[in-house]
Amino acid sequence: MASRTSFMSKLTSAFILLCFIPFLFLSAGCKRENKALPILGNQDVVNGDTIRHIVPDYLLTDQDSQQIRISGYGNKIFLADFFFISCPSICPKVQKQMLRLYDKYKDDNRVMLLSHTIDQRHDSVTVLHRYAQNLGIDTGKWKFLTAEKDSIFYLADQYFVSVVDDPSAPKGFDHSGRIILLDKNRHVRGFCEGTDPESVTAFFSTVDRLLAEEYK
Repeated sequence: MASRTSFMSKLTSAFILLCFIPFLFLSAGCKRENKALPILGNQDVVNGDTIRHIVPDYLLTDQDSQQIRISGYGNKIFLADFFFISCPSICPKVQKQMLRLYDKYKDDNRVMLLSHTIDQRHDSVTVLHRYAQNLGIDTGKWKFLTAEKDSIFYLADQYFVSVVDDPSAPKGFDHSGRIILLDKNRHVRGFCEGTDPESVTAFFSTVDRLLAEEYK
């Protein structure tokens, strides 16, 4: 009789454990899902304070000749890329994916898009203005920006986007097609490959996670 009681006790304990296991996985999954997006880039400790990488707040000129700093939109997050209008290779692919992002977030006032030209010689403000008009987008939502070449190239580096002069490359520029996600404090929080539609599709959830984190 004692043996049977012991067996039933063990069976009951096993049953309870099996029932509880799914809740453990569910709990762990929720914790992972709620975990904040990382802040990308190097960090320093100064006087005990952690200093995170921040994209510089450069003075830029948009397609309407307005000078702006992204700090002036401090309550927004940003989707940024680097391009040039005459690019015959990756830029048209990236533009198509930026348009997907624009369409998804065009009615969300918390999100802005920033496209920086790397070809100051050809992409004047007038040319950028015409380019934006041809896209049929709201330029209050999506800015096309320029500045001195050295400033733009340095800014690209701070966004972790590769941009270099290369006479052997199409039109003289070798650059990546990354689309970068910045939070309200100009920290880099994620990126996708703008030449890869599947990467951009996955990026939607990254943007949504940051929105949920920044606007609790």
